[in-house]
Amino acid sequence: MAYHLLQRDQRGAARLAQALGNALQVLRHCDLCNAFTEGEICQRCANTQRDRTLLCVVEMPADLAMIEQTHAYNGLYYALMGRLSPLDGIGPRELRLDKLLARVSDGVVEEVILATNFTNEGEATAHMISELLAARGIRTSRLSRGVPVGGELEHTDSGTIAQALIERRAL
Repeated sequence: MAYHLLQRDQRGAARLAQALGNALQVLRHCDLCNAFTEGEICQRCANTQRDRTLLCVVEMPADLAMIEQTHAYNGLYYALMGRLSPLDGIGPRELRLDKLLARVSDGVVEEVILATNFTNEGEATAHMISELLAARGIRTSRLSRGVPVGGELEHTDSGTIAQALIERRAL
């Protein structure tokens, strides 16, 4: 993208640079969900129509945006802004899990949905958070895994099929 802008659209490159500069000046983390916002609390967290008893924990704001696109979830969120990665020096302190624990201990949240990625780091992050929440008696669930909608078994990897069998549900 950088090469394209520099070669073919220098005005566009300047506009992009200015937009990024402006974003750095005005954006901050929402006091409740930790995603990006211009104010203290984002519009999503301020929306009284959302289910405040549900809190979905995601790794990054981009993951939050993908869940929002489904229109299948109407609760609130918490963005970790990363995942546990000891090799990269990212532990519970860097993820500010203490802020998450304070958020779920408000007496309103009844269930935390762990929606971290299904990578080794995402799984470790979900496991650690679930242990912390279980110790506080907070109900926790995890996104399920399985065959994608419209997917065909012959084109699906064996790990995904195995997980779909393990996490099958009654009809």
